[in-house]
Amino acid sequence: MNLPATPFISVIIPNHNGEKTIGLCLEAAYNSDFNNFEIVVVDDCSVDGSIAIIAQYPCKLIRLSEHGGASKARNTGAENSRGDILFFIDADCLLQPDTLAKAASASMKSGPEVVIGGTYTWLPYDQNFFSIFQSVYIHYSETKNVQDPDYIATHAMLLRADIFKRSGGFNEEFMPILEDVEFSHRLKRMGYRLRMDSGIQVQHIFNFTLAKSLRNGIRKTKYWSIYSLKNKDLLSDSGTASQEFKFNVLSCFANLVFLLLGLLLHNWIFVVPSLLLYGTNLYLNRHLIRAFHKTDGPSFAISAVLYYTFLYPFAVGIGAFSAIFSQHFGFRA
Repeated sequence: MNLPATPFISVIIPNHNGEKTIGLCLEAAYNSDFNNFEIVVVDDCSVDGSIAIIAQYPCKLIRLSEHGGASKARNTGAENSRGDILFFIDADCLLQPDTLAKAASASMKSGPEVVIGGTYTWLPYDQNFFSIFQSVYIHYSETKNVQDPDYIATHAMLLRADIFKRSGGFNEEFMPILEDVEFSHRLKRMGYRLRMDSGIQVQHIFNFTLAKSLRNGIRKTKYWSIYSLKNKDLLSDSGTASQEFKFNVLSCFANLVFLLLGLLLHNWIFVVPSLLLYGTNLYLNRHLIRAFHKTDGPSFAISAVLYYTFLYPFAVGIGAFSAIFSQHFGFRA
């Protein structure tokens, strides 16, 4: 399919009880510098005030009759769209004024078999420590490999409508998250190429506290581990589940073992391998540390590194253990 000179873009947004963010999401979209687009919102049986907010905007609203999950909502949105290009975002993501124009340009320049991904802005909408940490980490991780990323996330996924139709869409029977990872891997197996464009950005609304950040780490790791164990690619270098990140987690727990051995044996020689391991970890993650510093200065960078290396790995460990436990004993994820 040849695209027109100015492709028509369908922005597809799944919504489930998103009253706190959907208004900001739609407001940002309609403030776009680009004007050849439509917005399709698929409401997945919200019980809050979402519908009243969505009704204030000239978007196409489709209401599911029963709760079907994000994959069902996205597939329904695609089926009811008119665009040459489909642009999937989330209800807590804010398009920047130039996002759609950059998306249209990227679509025109790429080949017909290419699926394009965008990413988060460095700074999130809510600029507290834990939200900034998450936004920087995801932006950095998703844009390390722009030519052949392992997956493209649905907070900014751009593909031609005919490709989506041939792919069969998102797997509606998949886990409650990571459906974009499964979809990306399936597209690759079908012969499509993935590309990241760091200029295509959306600003995420996290509203993270310490507790929410840790819970997010536990939940994401649990499902990611289940998926990776089934695919036998647990140690692969995959976006936010990068090899540097995995080394960081292993380093944290190894250093804990060294510390316990030193205390039990009253021998502080174990400090030496611990320091060497921590230094290696910092070196391997030096580009991420530089990103922390560049985004919000030295004070934030120091705090982010301490959180990343000493506390966040425990959330990841709990999530991984939960995945192994549920798989071993046959519990549902």
